[in-house]
Amino acid sequence: MKTLITNATIINEGKTFEGSVLINGCFIEAVYPKDADLPTENIEKIDIEGRWLMPGIIDDQVHFREPGLTHKGNIASESRAAVAGGVTSFMDMPNVNPQTTTQEELKKKFEIGAKDSVANYSFYFGATNDNIDELLKTDPKTTCGIKVFMGSSTGNMLVNNPEVLEAIFSKAPMLVATHCEDEATINANSEYYRNKYGEEVPIKLHPKIRSEEACYLSSSYAVNLAKKYGTRLHVLHLSTAKELSLFEDLPIGQKKITAEVCVHHLWFSEEDYETKGTLIKWNPAVKRIEDRDALLEAVSTNKIAVIATDHAPHTITEKSNTYFKAPSGGPMVQHSLITMLELAKDGKITKEKVVEKMCHAPADLFQIEKRGYIREGYYADLVVINPKAKWTISKENILYHCGWSPLEGQIFSHQVIATYVNGNLVFDNGKINEQFRGQALKFNR
Repeated sequence: MKTLITNATIINEGKTFEGSVLINGCFIEAVYPKDADLPTENIEKIDIEGRWLMPGIIDDQVHFREPGLTHKGNIASESRAAVAGGVTSFMDMPNVNPQTTTQEELKKKFEIGAKDSVANYSFYFGATNDNIDELLKTDPKTTCGIKVFMGSSTGNMLVNNPEVLEAIFSKAPMLVATHCEDEATINANSEYYRNKYGEEVPIKLHPKIRSEEACYLSSSYAVNLAKKYGTRLHVLHLSTAKELSLFEDLPIGQKKITAEVCVHHLWFSEEDYETKGTLIKWNPAVKRIEDRDALLEAVSTNKIAVIATDHAPHTITEKSNTYFKAPSGGPMVQHSLITMLELAKDGKITKEKVVEKMCHAPADLFQIEKRGYIREGYYADLVVINPKAKWTISKENILYHCGWSPLEGQIFSHQVIATYVNGNLVFDNGKINEQFRGQALKFNR
């Protein structure tokens, strides 16, 4: 039977309107305006009056920790948390063990995705200082991008050889996504504060160590390389107002250099270190209120193309260490959409812009085949939202393998109540369809 979702408040392509969506197999067969004549034969009708319907979230930056780091998370557990948060497709990073730096390891990750993921998936190929030959074998039609760590983070995949960076930017057959923090600046700052405090560096100094200067030096280096070689560059997780000067306020289709911001850099500020401590230790660091506000403003224009999570779980024991020993990263994929909708409720962004930056823009930027929109002929990746919920994030409703969230105790006004992946109801009022498996994303390149 076909599925007809009726009486929906549809949020799509900059508009909010009443209508219905017909699902036939994996795809959207039709989108109907309010009061249209609806089909009745061979139809399962689902009335969601009072609820919002939007495209599934496409998260272009997650760390699901498999293989090798599965005590933190894995593709099975984190993809389930993803669909519970309305994320229907994800792109996973290569800093695992073994690292995804050969075509053989990339193939193995796709096999894990096919076996265990309840969301759609793709995986980045990781650049190193000595794997350019393997990198150039990457298929742009099946792989989301090349990941280059221009600053070190979890996994120690730093690419710091200028000749190698020139080769990557000049020869990469596809989008290059970069983590940008200047290593020399970070090392100098770390040494200064270690000499002052020893191992007991206060966590509030994290944005001083991984500073605005460190971010700007590296981001500007990447942008200049991309301009030199015409590289399709995507700079991940901007954290400073200063970096915004590197990017143009143009639609995605008119530029080859784009930027992403993560939900935690739009929600938290350095004032939250006092209460959250190392739970909000990320690389790049959460910084000033002024940076957060400038990033939020840039999201409402075309300066920042995409909102993602950088979902990166660690165990609570690991995070409970002293500053230098506590790893950077935190879980966010289950709560990214509701966090952004809360900011919309507070007037910081519109709900239409949330959908643009979390659904449409990733699909356009990565040239994903038939996803990211509510359109006839597109995959039926859909999310149903209750906009009048009142609920609190707690350990009892967290699905992350690590079992915690930096948002615990936060009351939210919106709740994901259903998620469809490829036309299948995969998340339904707290229950996961354990029999379903997602698809590998395809790219029109």
